[in-house]
Amino acid sequence: MNDQQQQKYIRMTTEPVGRLVCQLAVPTIISMMVTAAYNMADTFFVGMLHSNSATGAVGVVFSLMAIIQAVGFFFGHGSGNYISMELGRKNTENASKMAAAGVTYAFLTGAVILLLGQIFLTPLARLLGSTETILPYARDYLRIILIGAPYMTASFVLNNQLRFQGSATYGMIGIVAGAILNVGLDPLLIFVFDLGIRGAALATIISQFASFCLLLVGCTRGGNLRIRLCNVEFRPFWLGMICKGGFPSLCRQGLMSVATICLNRSAGVYGDAAIAAMSVVQRTMMMANSALIGFGQGFQPVCGFNHGAKLYGRVRQGYWFCVKWATLGLAVLGALLFSFAPQIIAVFRDDPQVIAFGTVALRFQSVTIVLNGFNMISGMTTQTLNRVFSASLLAVARQGVFFIPIVLIAPHFLGELGIQIAQSVSDVCSMLLTIPLIVPLLRELRENSSENGFTE
Repeated sequence: MNDQQQQKYIRMTTEPVGRLVCQLAVPTIISMMVTAAYNMADTFFVGMLHSNSATGAVGVVFSLMAIIQAVGFFFGHGSGNYISMELGRKNTENASKMAAAGVTYAFLTGAVILLLGQIFLTPLARLLGSTETILPYARDYLRIILIGAPYMTASFVLNNQLRFQGSATYGMIGIVAGAILNVGLDPLLIFVFDLGIRGAALATIISQFASFCLLLVGCTRGGNLRIRLCNVEFRPFWLGMICKGGFPSLCRQGLMSVATICLNRSAGVYGDAAIAAMSVVQRTMMMANSALIGFGQGFQPVCGFNHGAKLYGRVRQGYWFCVKWATLGLAVLGALLFSFAPQIIAVFRDDPQVIAFGTVALRFQSVTIVLNGFNMISGMTTQTLNRVFSASLLAVARQGVFFIPIVLIAPHFLGELGIQIAQSVSDVCSMLLTIPLIVPLLRELRENSSENGFTE
């Protein structure tokens, strides 16, 4: 462990928990919101094409983007959890090998997604929820997005590994730079070069490649672990540790894709306007929740480092700090979303049908968003501490166990309202499941911290 890494260890295990979480959370919040902005930008500019079908196509392909992100988070969180624990134990060599393995595995998996996606392009577009009118736009957008799959998955890994090392600022720089490029390229390629929806896809993959390159550079700065090909080992041990730490993320993000497909299919019964409306609502809530995710991700390296160093009291202290402030922030945000729901929908698609359908859905979700602070921070804590069963169950609950059955069944009884309330009902059910899973873990941390003489 070199001097920079030693200084980082001291900071992560001695600095006041609340201040440390906030310092790490600011760049991760920015990174997550900017990641959400990639698709928000495409939705906004494609919406200017005056076509519900084109806007719906971006929403349909979002399911694939969620799969790519799921793969990246699987390898990123899986390798990152191990890296933070090993750095907490001062085992730099093992951490370096895991960093190289995580990035390499993700890139190769992305290449497989690229190959299979191009071969089965039309069936894939239909599977994602394309209607006959949306299909031509979805094919054009999907064909180009797939090209970026290998380095997009690797980018998510690099960003998460930097974050778990306590160097979220380097990840933020790479992500923000790519987002700025994306926002600039979207209108240029869509309107100036008259590429339409293909221009939006091209802007996305170019900007994501720029982010990937900058993230690689970030791994060579500030005492971070360098990604060296000579450290890559195709051993079952590394993959096993990645699965242990990353499986909940794969479940959570993968089910997000399945949930989006189910949502598109249910909404498609009511026409392209319904799909376009829910596409806008999804992206709006994704932007809102990305701030929460970033805040929780600021806690994860603190959680991993201190648990590895057996400072259990600091882990518990950080958990409650995050839950308290996340809940307060979401309450304020929910009130704003409820008040300005029609105006928010109109920004992305100024169509009366889209606005009417989307406003109801957005207002329902704005009421229950306050529950997500407790739900998400609890899920992240169980995952970082390698409580695989609890973390996996919480990961599949919101979008899988609850949302998918509700969005498929409720419309048969409630019509459009069944689609609009599905996510809100799911959030309430998720909270009821989270309580009995997180309480024993918090009790265990309290007992361990008392044994170590830590006083909260």
